[in-house]
Amino acid sequence: MALTITDANFEELLTSGQPLVVDFWAQWCGPCKAISPIIEELANEYEGKANIGKVDVDENDDITARYGIRNIPTILFFKNGELVDKQVGAATKAAIAAKIDALL
Repeated sequence: MALTITDANFEELLTSGQPLVVDFWAQWCGPCKAISPIIEELANEYEGKANIGKVDVDENDDITARYGIRNIPTILFFKNGELVDKQVGAATKAAIAAKIDALL
């Protein structure tokens, strides 16, 4: 299951030692809802290898502003605490999985 990432737990996940994949979304966003099942599947498939979660942009202003998220869905990919890749807009499961594989 995808993690719920918030302003409060983001730093802990970022420095956990595992790659981190963060899906920025909102309840009212159609494309966000379309990729939500993909994010859930990938979270299950990469469990133990990468932390994969979702940030509700309406409830987490700090992290959303910190990374300048203006369009959703936006997926950020972190390795060793550093932002290394970004996907703006909906993408296929294969495309997102390829980006996660590059982190491992």
